[in-house]
Amino acid sequence: MKVGIVGASGYTGAELMRLLALHPAMELCVAQAQSHASETAGHLYPSLGTLYPGLHYQETDIAALCDLDCVFLALPHGESESIAMELSEYPSWQGVIVDLSADFRLKDSAGYEKWYGRKHRAGTLLEKFVYGLPEINAPALSSARFVAVPGCYPTAAILALWPFSDSGVFDSSGVIVDAASGVSGAGSSPSDATHFSRVDCNFTAYNILTHRHTPEIEQELGLQVTFVPHLAPMSRGILATCYGRLASDLASEDAIELLRKYYSGMPFVTVTGEPPSTKAVLGSNCAHAGAWVDRRNRTLVTMCAIDNLVKGASGQAIQCANIALGLPEDTGLPKGGLFP
Repeated sequence: MKVGIVGASGYTGAELMRLLALHPAMELCVAQAQSHASETAGHLYPSLGTLYPGLHYQETDIAALCDLDCVFLALPHGESESIAMELSEYPSWQGVIVDLSADFRLKDSAGYEKWYGRKHRAGTLLEKFVYGLPEINAPALSSARFVAVPGCYPTAAILALWPFSDSGVFDSSGVIVDAASGVSGAGSSPSDATHFSRVDCNFTAYNILTHRHTPEIEQELGLQVTFVPHLAPMSRGILATCYGRLASDLASEDAIELLRKYYSGMPFVTVTGEPPSTKAVLGSNCAHAGAWVDRRNRTLVTMCAIDNLVKGASGQAIQCANIALGLPEDTGLPKGGLFP
């Protein structure tokens, strides 16, 4: 199957290239990156040089994409809308569009104006996109031609909370999501906040109560969410620790069993009795989850660790594409983390 990437020079684009090089059924035929057109992938990312010797990034060109089986849009928020609309209207287009930005994640177009400060410009296409979290949406993905890959924080938070929200164990007070991410989650463009001197030996919260992933988490869980993200001094990884008051008594053993029941047979979720760690999932498409109950004050604590660039972005995009294209969802995706 022939695939392409628009925005191949960013971190998620580079991770897509790394993973696609090992995919037995997908061939990367087009790698577009407007800001790095004509530059070789190996020059920008030496780690890709051996995988793609001589590959040059191309300028953005819709016509070069129209005969592919799948196109991944690894663009900044606000830039995928026009590309997706133009490609979907191209006369010969019959493939699958997998968008890694936030442009098609929210079902309500008004949410973009509230949380992203702009009006959605592709509202007629918005309703066609399937939210691409395979663990909760695989049936819809199997026939999808338009896929919105979840954000990295929502992936970890939803996987930690979904079995419990779906089972109705929480009371009406909502849940708290306390999560930390590695610096690569901010993207490849440098900023003062991601400067080495700021990040090294530091741990800080940001966008408190205003982070744009909040409505995405609420939308999928059907719960009111208080979300506080943190920046951790590491390149990759997300650890989400989530808290919710229980409507009735529940033991830790029951909580773990519920996680295992919901994720039974799912190739990328491992339920552990130990606290999940970002190091254990580094470089893999896996999510490690666990849960505990403080019966003293009837509070559930549930956690999930992922690699923000793999399960939180590019790996999940390929997992969704696998399903949409009729392949086993784990095709070509790593299950083992890198250690040490």
